[in-house]
Amino acid sequence: MPRDVDNQEPAGRGRPSDGGHLEAILLVGGQGTRLRPLTIGMPKPLLPTAGVPFLAHQLARASLAGVTRIVMATAYRSEMFAEVFGDGAEFGLEIVYAGEDEPLGTGGGIRNAAASLLSGPGDPVVVLNGDVLSGHDLGAQLDLHRKADAAVTLHLVEVPDPARFGCVPTDFDGRVTAFLEKTPHPVTSQINAGCYVFTRRFIDAMPAGRVLSVERETFPGLIESGQTVMGYLESAYWLDVGTPEAFVRGSCDLVLGELASPALPGDCGAALLLPGASADPSAELSGGTAVGSGCVVGAGAAVDSSVLFDGVTIGAGASVMASVIGAGARIGAGAVLNGVVIGAGAEIGGGNELQRGLRVWPGVRLDGTSIRFSTDA
Repeated sequence: MPRDVDNQEPAGRGRPSDGGHLEAILLVGGQGTRLRPLTIGMPKPLLPTAGVPFLAHQLARASLAGVTRIVMATAYRSEMFAEVFGDGAEFGLEIVYAGEDEPLGTGGGIRNAAASLLSGPGDPVVVLNGDVLSGHDLGAQLDLHRKADAAVTLHLVEVPDPARFGCVPTDFDGRVTAFLEKTPHPVTSQINAGCYVFTRRFIDAMPAGRVLSVERETFPGLIESGQTVMGYLESAYWLDVGTPEAFVRGSCDLVLGELASPALPGDCGAALLLPGASADPSAELSGGTAVGSGCVVGAGAAVDSSVLFDGVTIGAGASVMASVIGAGARIGAGAVLNGVVIGAGAEIGGGNELQRGLRVWPGVRLDGTSIRFSTDA
């Protein structure tokens, strides 16, 4: 999946400054309920994103940043990750898998995965969240962590509406002073961006074998006990792809080059067509649309800012905008889709108009009855 790409931005400042091996834990245990029906049969981190499984972009960038070994913390449909990524050699990584019999939360997943780490107690361990796209400088975050001799260093970003996320205030030196839950009156616009650098011994000190939240227990506990928790603030590209709208945006941004990724499977422009996909010369593909293998886009169809999984058929004159179309789905001639999610194998007849937030489950068939479906009141 990874490829050599000219003019790619680096994912970090190169290999670890101490010349040693750098390990990471990648949290991929969630069920992705906000992305249903796409995640009914496939974990969110494996969904096709700009032509490859979402995690391929994270793995490729982690490798560029100097990560050499990854422990993948799995739970939901855990067997699928090994089937897709194997031992990680394709990415220049060693990947091992740490499954959870029952979901253990963010902290529990980290603690469970720690049994598979090889690092020493004083070594840094990167923790990555499996539903975040980020262009931040991991090497700089590691440098700050080492210089501060921190227990943990959090990647922080500033957002216009921190009330939706909770917030992470820091002092003048960048030390985190609190880890606050969602509040209508946040004290800062800085939020937790989901990438952490732990000193290994502080992972080992976390309670094992139970559900544990780093946001509600681990980080507040470290701060209260006087340990050094640092915030690494950077304004580079960052996106949580947990909703259909954000998932589509992330895929399109990758195709359009808003975030560099060596995992992109081919040359991109206004759209990306995977091998085996075809589009009639009169069809219009734009906005970073990704067209999966085996897709057929008919004459006069317009597909803008969307993601088509493998084997999708878009009928002549159909209009698809800001939507995700699951594998093998068929969109009839003249149908209009705007901001919707269509499950695998569904059939949308010509004449239907589906608008804003509507989700069609796998295998459902909507005949062409010239009816407008919308979530609007």
